[in-house]
Amino acid sequence: MSEADRPLAGAVHQPLRHDSADLHVAGTAIYVDDLPEPPGMLHCAFGLAADGHARLVALELEAVRAAPGVIAVYTAADIPGVNDVSPVAGDDRLLAEGEILFPGQPIFIVAATSNRAARIAARLGKAVVEMLPAFISISDAAEAGSYIEDTQYMRRGDADAALAAAPHRISGSVQMGGQEHFYLEGQAALATPGENGEIHLLSSTQHPSEIQHLVARLLGLNHAEVTVEVRRMGGAFGGKETQAAAFAAAAALVAAKTRRPAKFRADRDDDMAITGKRHDFAIGYDVGFDGDGRIEGIRLELASRCGATADLSPAINDRAMFHADNAYFLPAVEIVSHRLKTHTVSNTAFRGFGGPQGMMGIERVMDAIAAHLGSDPLAVRQANLYGPGRDVTPYHMRVEDNIAPDLVTELAGRAGYAARSAALAAFNAASPVIKKGLALTPVKFGISFTTTHLNQAGALVLVYADGSIHLNHGGTEMGQGLHTKIAQIVADVFAVSIDAVKISATRTDKVPNTSATAASSGADLNGMAAYNAAATIRERLAAFAAEKYGVPRDRIRFTREGVVAGSALVPFTTLCRMAHLGRISLSSTGFYATPNIHYDRASHSGRPFLYFAYGAALSEVAIDTLTGEHRVLAVDILHDVGRSLNPAIDLGQIEGGFIQGMGWLTTEELVYDDRGRLLTHAPSAYKIPTANDRPKRMDITLWDGANAEATIHRSKAVGEPPLMLAISVFSALTQAVAAAAPGKGLPFLDAPATPERVLTAIAELRAR
Repeated sequence: MSEADRPLAGAVHQPLRHDSADLHVAGTAIYVDDLPEPPGMLHCAFGLAADGHARLVALELEAVRAAPGVIAVYTAADIPGVNDVSPVAGDDRLLAEGEILFPGQPIFIVAATSNRAARIAARLGKAVVEMLPAFISISDAAEAGSYIEDTQYMRRGDADAALAAAPHRISGSVQMGGQEHFYLEGQAALATPGENGEIHLLSSTQHPSEIQHLVARLLGLNHAEVTVEVRRMGGAFGGKETQAAAFAAAAALVAAKTRRPAKFRADRDDDMAITGKRHDFAIGYDVGFDGDGRIEGIRLELASRCGATADLSPAINDRAMFHADNAYFLPAVEIVSHRLKTHTVSNTAFRGFGGPQGMMGIERVMDAIAAHLGSDPLAVRQANLYGPGRDVTPYHMRVEDNIAPDLVTELAGRAGYAARSAALAAFNAASPVIKKGLALTPVKFGISFTTTHLNQAGALVLVYADGSIHLNHGGTEMGQGLHTKIAQIVADVFAVSIDAVKISATRTDKVPNTSATAASSGADLNGMAAYNAAATIRERLAAFAAEKYGVPRDRIRFTREGVVAGSALVPFTTLCRMAHLGRISLSSTGFYATPNIHYDRASHSGRPFLYFAYGAALSEVAIDTLTGEHRVLAVDILHDVGRSLNPAIDLGQIEGGFIQGMGWLTTEELVYDDRGRLLTHAPSAYKIPTANDRPKRMDITLWDGANAEATIHRSKAVGEPPLMLAISVFSALTQAVAAAAPGKGLPFLDAPATPERVLTAIAELRAR
């Protein structure tokens, strides 16, 4: 390899550090609440409903207005435009009017001279209400016939006939709780009024364009009069896709009304009470299979608690249906999905977006089949994987990039599955109190927004006369390293170091009409848009150099030493200066729309995904049968990211996603009272995983292979798929509980598998 062809320090496929890593370590990375407060700035707080479901008769706010530091108090009647901050359905009120749907629903806004004054005053308001019946649980809502939309069906083949003819048939269920996002940076927004009613918003949001559109409609403005800016978020995980809108809109309303800057920085308890969670699900199954455990027919019935309004629940529940097969071929299948409307906070997007819940259902089926036959669960899983002639999903999409069988086989061999299974069985036979479990589960996750029009992105690249590059695109940085990856892509186009690329804040006045940074599509969409913008400028530079040096265009090459023009070698910086003097445009927009996708929601069929990301994890756990406490001892992961844009960032995403998924399935428990109040609204009662919960040994390897689809540099998405690798932990815990009463069958263990649930499952199993 010649020196000119060696990878650049800033090129793609290199393990570069996150662009803000040094700032994070030093504590100098700037978030919304870190910015200097402009003179006259007001602080906002919501007055929250103490109870729900209720008819709102009147508000008594005299004490609020008289409280120290209060400048203004606003209710729904003060909104000049449309009282709505919903993403789709038009049913999310910024402030309640007429009806309170759930405890903690905002009913008025306080603007005061300090954050403390606003929060104290907000608690002085009184709502006069008439109490109404409240449906809190999935079963409550189902019994009352309370749905956010009609029940949905996905079918292929004749499930009834296949079930009736199968040699073996079993049924069962599994339930899983929700999950709080628990981003480090809470919900925050800073609104600044401009000339002629314009509003500038700094917001901690994954969806700047949606904030722009909703705030404009709320204030009676057009989109061009509202600018939303996002430099970075301190985590989001889906919790700032739609849920950031209320906080930004409240700050914007106060700024518009008072003509003073206004900031909303939510307290952690209020943040947890006001914002939606991952949907909790109940999944029932009826499955027929042969003596090898191969499924012949299956019916899955999914029911989820959606909360008081639609939010993104239709799409989330659709994705749960899409992933109810995981990596397995289901020859004859019916998937039924019930979307329940409850009087609790509306559940929302969360990393995986319904996919983890769908996968949990089918993985319980695999464990149930293995227990019924007395087979190795991994053998049952491998028997059911997609393969030649068995490659059509329940939604009629052909799986053309299937690497799951090879990936699972490689991980099983690499991690010593067979030997460890034998050693674990011997340990359990000799250990009366501590029992171990081992499970290997695959992941097949579809990449693309299932709402087709969202699969588009834009970018703006500016090259200055000194050769420095300014990069802007429609994606948002929430700690996942998106900006770093896209800067690498742009640097690679010009064959310069990443240090030459200046990453700027995402702004709606630079790139319009963007989609949310979600669905694991940030790098796929925005990376390609940025590449297209940069490539346009590169072609202009190449054409200029060809003319300047009198050589054909095909003799112009961009290398790490500079731009080769025939026999001449011109530094990139010099060529940029010359091009500027030569009146060559050095700025360009770029656009990308995902090709080859389509979906008919009415029939739940089509090709909603461009490709699938694959992975597999082998988890080993131990439980104490006297206390129910448990620990993840070791994890081996083999994960597919295509040709990684940045292996260091991808490995970090895989580890973080796995730990977050492990928390969902083991320690993170949401508890509501009988009126729908969230009782676990602080870290004192809600337990996310800590560094101490990380497995002592965690071996993560990237699968060596390129994406079969023509994505940016043949990479694959990495944001969401790793979370579902943690289902291996839950399956391993199920095996460990089963070892406490050998021969008794599959334990009735639901998620999260808290010590209490583990003890209950052991007691039930032993009592059979």
